[in-house]
Amino acid sequence: MVVEPLIVALLLAAALMHATWNAILKSDSSDRLATFGVIMTTGTVMGLCVVPFVPMILPEAWKFLFASVAIHMLYYFFLLKAYSYGDLSHTYPIARGLGPLLVALVSGRMIGEHLRSQDIVGVVLLSFGLVALAMPLKNVVPKPGSRHGLATLFAVLTGITIAGYIIADGLGVRAAGPTVEHRISYIAWLCVLEGPWLLVLAFYKRPDTVWAHLKQTWYRGVMGGVVANVGYGIAIYALVLGPMAHVAALRETSVLFGALIGTLLLGEPFGMRRVAAAAVIVIGLVLMNGPQLV
Repeated sequence: MVVEPLIVALLLAAALMHATWNAILKSDSSDRLATFGVIMTTGTVMGLCVVPFVPMILPEAWKFLFASVAIHMLYYFFLLKAYSYGDLSHTYPIARGLGPLLVALVSGRMIGEHLRSQDIVGVVLLSFGLVALAMPLKNVVPKPGSRHGLATLFAVLTGITIAGYIIADGLGVRAAGPTVEHRISYIAWLCVLEGPWLLVLAFYKRPDTVWAHLKQTWYRGVMGGVVANVGYGIAIYALVLGPMAHVAALRETSVLFGALIGTLLLGEPFGMRRVAAAAVIVIGLVLMNGPQLV
């Protein structure tokens, strides 16, 4: 099964949105937890604006919805732990590259999506290309207090949760109902249930400083939240229209967009190794979405 060109374009747009809100979050050096909380809570507000106008999802979809919320909570925990023990350049490529690879490995047995041989090769190439693209260009001295082994462990756990919530949301949105409105309802309810917990945690840990931070920079989180939730909504809807492994791999091209944003807007070097990694990613995408070779 090949993803339609329109869906490929939408997923690439979703990947660009993912890179954009991550850039907004990473550029906040004062209180990232609070800004992350606003990003997620913005999704709750967006979801609450939608649910009155769409039908309720079918009962069988709720178990996948609750599973996705629980897996997302683990994802946030593992991600923050990975960043606390190691550098972004070490943990991020492991997590983002491992997710689509795991989806490809388990999708046949778990959900009956049997990929072509070239699809599997394409996912593997894309995953390794993402890792190579996101690795630092020079040797990086670990920051004081960093622990390489724990950082790697939590990055791997983060990648596992990425695969987990993709599968849960793919099954959930497919079970939500037969109409477009049912699928939008699933996305809206996910935003509602997932959203406010990080902001609650931030207020619990440091209420005074969080409130002062939000009064000055609330708009950053709101902008990031709109972009983040629209982008992930596109990705969830695409899970109805294409194989989960394809959708997962296309969404993780956010790493490529992140590298381009760093190069074009932040003046970071791209380098020949990243050029080669980008070429490997493109080859993987072509294999996954091209005609049968054999």
